[in-house]
Amino acid sequence: MARSRQDRQLAWRRGRLGESLAILSLACRGYRILARGHRSPAGEIDIVARRGRLLVFVEVKARDSLAGAAEALLARQRRRIARAAAGYLASRPELAHCQPRFDVILVAPWRWPLHIVNAWRLES
Repeated sequence: MARSRQDRQLAWRRGRLGESLAILSLACRGYRILARGHRSPAGEIDIVARRGRLLVFVEVKARDSLAGAAEALLARQRRRIARAAAGYLASRPELAHCQPRFDVILVAPWRWPLHIVNAWRLES
């Protein structure tokens, strides 16, 4: 089913607001934001954040409910994010000593963002 231009714009705005709330949430926990909406040929990473030696690649899912947001992260998206993260690390040798981690932040109306730490690991 094709979505109208207005529906796509609304979804884009919801996503950007969700990312802003996620950044606020991360900053409150002491993370430093290194990138937002990082694009590469492999894909996009919503947020790249760092706290000490920890380098976190964050996918933000904003939906009408936390359950809906949790269901929105598919295996193919995790693989795409992992490829983009590998490219990000390869292009920044100064971060080679950091420990990478993949987190998800779920955003729903009238709720503080839910941060799922270490949401998935790289498959070997």
